[in-house]
Amino acid sequence: MLKRIPNILTISRILIIPVVILIMSFEQQDALSSRAAAILFAYACITDFLDGFLARLLKARSHFGVALDPIADKLLIASIMIILVHYRRADFLPAIAIVCREILVSGLREFLAKLRVSVPVSGLAKLKTIIQMAAIFILVLGDEGSGFHAMNFIGRISLWIASALTLFTGYAYLKASYKYLLETKKEK
Repeated sequence: MLKRIPNILTISRILIIPVVILIMSFEQQDALSSRAAAILFAYACITDFLDGFLARLLKARSHFGVALDPIADKLLIASIMIILVHYRRADFLPAIAIVCREILVSGLREFLAKLRVSVPVSGLAKLKTIIQMAAIFILVLGDEGSGFHAMNFIGRISLWIASALTLFTGYAYLKASYKYLLETKKEK
């Protein structure tokens, strides 16, 4: 049973997404709805860390978890970014940069996995993830949920910083993958 916990956490992260979107879709965002959405988003971020940590700790790595974890991450980030942009709580350019980078890196990882090549996650990419999730949390909480009238501004600035790191780490990942892309082209 313990070995199922990482997968249960991953599935719970996916199931939370429509709830957060529903809460954020209310016409009037008040303190309660903003806080509820932010708490659920924070839970999803925590499970993102915990599922991998527990899978390693319990030696419970599964094909299901390996496949579903990055999908859950991309679904969470992309869907929340879309709703934040829709309600003008986030700027379009950093949001699209983040979503496009996530798609690019997912595609490259899938390609490299077929070649049995692993590109380790850099420390800068981990920092990017932390800043990105913090920025999204701040934007979901917003001025309404925090009672602090500069929270939206702080969230937007944080998202721009996260998007700059996103582009930089995405480029680094592409650069690290480039030689494998060239090798497969030469083989054809």
